[in-house]
Amino acid sequence: MPRFHLILLLHAHQPIGNFDPVIERAFAQCYAPFVDVLWRRPAARLGLHISGALLEWIEQHHPEYFDRLRELVQRNQIELIGGGFYEPILIAIPPEDRTEQLSRMADYLERHFGCRPCGVWLTERVWEPHLPATLAAAGVQYTLVDDSHFLASGFLREELYGYFLCEELGAKVYVFAGLQPLRYTIPFRAVPETIAFLRAAAECRPGGCAVMGDDCEKFGVWPGTYEHCYSHGWLERFFQALEDESDWLAMVTPGEFLASQPPLGRAALPAGSYVEMAEWALPTPARQAFHRLQQQLEAVPEARAFLRGGFWRNFLTKYSEANLLHKKMLYVSGRVRQMAERRNVPAALLESARKHLLRGQCNDAYWHGIFGGLYAPHLRTALWRELIRAETLADAASGPSRSTTLQRFDFDVDGEEELYWVSEPGAMLVKPSDGGTVPLLEFRPTAVPLVNALQRRPEAYHSRLAEAGTEAAAAAVSIHERVRVKEAGLEQYLRYDRWARHSFRLLVFAPEKSFADYATLRLDERAALAGGRFAIRRADPAAIVLTKRESTAEEAAAAFEAEKTFLFERSGEGFRVRCAIALRLLQGGPAHLCVGMELVVNLLAPEAEDRYFEVNGTRYPLRWSGVVPAPELRAVDAWQNVALTLRAEGARQFWVAPIETVSESEEGFERIYQGSQILAVWPLELTPGTTWTAQLTLSVGPAR
Repeated sequence: MPRFHLILLLHAHQPIGNFDPVIERAFAQCYAPFVDVLWRRPAARLGLHISGALLEWIEQHHPEYFDRLRELVQRNQIELIGGGFYEPILIAIPPEDRTEQLSRMADYLERHFGCRPCGVWLTERVWEPHLPATLAAAGVQYTLVDDSHFLASGFLREELYGYFLCEELGAKVYVFAGLQPLRYTIPFRAVPETIAFLRAAAECRPGGCAVMGDDCEKFGVWPGTYEHCYSHGWLERFFQALEDESDWLAMVTPGEFLASQPPLGRAALPAGSYVEMAEWALPTPARQAFHRLQQQLEAVPEARAFLRGGFWRNFLTKYSEANLLHKKMLYVSGRVRQMAERRNVPAALLESARKHLLRGQCNDAYWHGIFGGLYAPHLRTALWRELIRAETLADAASGPSRSTTLQRFDFDVDGEEELYWVSEPGAMLVKPSDGGTVPLLEFRPTAVPLVNALQRRPEAYHSRLAEAGTEAAAAAVSIHERVRVKEAGLEQYLRYDRWARHSFRLLVFAPEKSFADYATLRLDERAALAGGRFAIRRADPAAIVLTKRESTAEEAAAAFEAEKTFLFERSGEGFRVRCAIALRLLQGGPAHLCVGMELVVNLLAPEAEDRYFEVNGTRYPLRWSGVVPAPELRAVDAWQNVALTLRAEGARQFWVAPIETVSESEEGFERIYQGSQILAVWPLELTPGTTWTAQLTLSVGPAR
């Protein structure tokens, strides 16, 4: 009987913007010891994909690691796998950028290791049916997706012990199916359990292969796995067991198997990713219903293959913050392509802009699950910074300009028109359809995204907080089977925002409301003025004027008309945004009320001494919550070299509260600072027909 084959295809990656100590720890606990075990086990063979972002970090910090990889390649123990260099979701970036990402990785591997890859790792195994055309055009022979893709198309798991041909309009690529049972046994179950699975597979299809494609980090980075895999010897025992079964079982690289065996047939695969990703991508109510259905169908395993969740693009509708980042990336990609079409653009300048753009396409901050970095401010900020730098370079290639430009178009592709102001020191996006607010505000000299907060919204996993524990796991288990918290009492932080966390939102509320109501989201502000659609009365580089008139249907007791006028102007090395408010009572008796204009700002590390609020010479940490007197408040970030001065003439107070989310990650449930909400508060009395006016001024410049 021909020998059966085991193919391991492992993927190692660290996000753009991750902290050096975190990557160093991953290197010490996973990437280095894993290769050391391989070195001692010459019979072990596998495919290894290391993302370009991680390769560049290793090249800089541990160049000796490249020597070990080269020797393992020469010993034919590892086959290096290609992919998008900066680990983008390929289907989410423009076709020209897909080609660039794939070719950069192939060139890098050939330059450093003497081999050009014939296979690619699909980021997060996100597949869509048109991908074969992209991959074939880039010279890719094969890739890997999860067995769930095949099962959803009607295959049986026992039919997946090989690879298949997928095509798009005649362009073909071969596709392996990574098996979920192996993802869950390796390395979390006793070694004999995996051997038993492989023996059963060998009896089912002699000469075939079983494939496990998953994160390399499960061998040392995931909680408890370093001790399990290395201190307690699981990985050595695993490779020894495979050698012991060598009379019927062989480890091979994916390229070797492809060269020696024909495909099992054709496959038409639907859009999808791994099963956990499909669940995470669903909107929260749908995800809760999906989970209930999963539980109900546990006794009907054949039905599970057809119970599919969402797919990756859902994240761009589920999270407006991810969509805004994504559409910024698409806009900047177009600007860089225009830059490349110009004559006399220095090659070094174009290469710098392209590299910033490609780095800004790194996938992690565009989505959220147990993995995914949307809830991680430093990862979101890293991508924003890359895109700001790329756009700034593209604008500079157009020639020096001190003027301010204004574009009117649907920036975030939501069916509504936005207003995009750009000048040399900064950029601002105004969204009339959401209360005339500002979701994007950038300080270009140091590439700082100033808003960059996250709306607190219900997540399906919030209901599991009660069952979570703070103690360490007794044994290594899959990330998907752990429930723990990083601090007690997280339930008290489960608050849900009424509005997206944009700046310059107008909040009109009852005078008896207090700071405590604001901090706990019980202000009950007038919805039409806070988040209604404002009409554009004027829009040009000099000024934007927006108006909103409440209808009697919206507010029966009283109705208001509001006008917001934005002025965006250069100021020294930075810029200044003036937002003038005019509020008029249209009907009803005298109205006693409070008017607030809210600024949202995220300066990242809330405990860092070089980031703080300052009022009248007194400093407060970013996570501070409380009331300070108006008219002026300063926010400083010396690390990013930016300072903001907020001035509200005539206002009584500033109310300041942190925006903190509770999210799930590899380490468990955690509380994360997503920025601060700052409300300038004016108490007033209005009589019908009278108009009240005020102005909020935000000045932005270097901190030093």
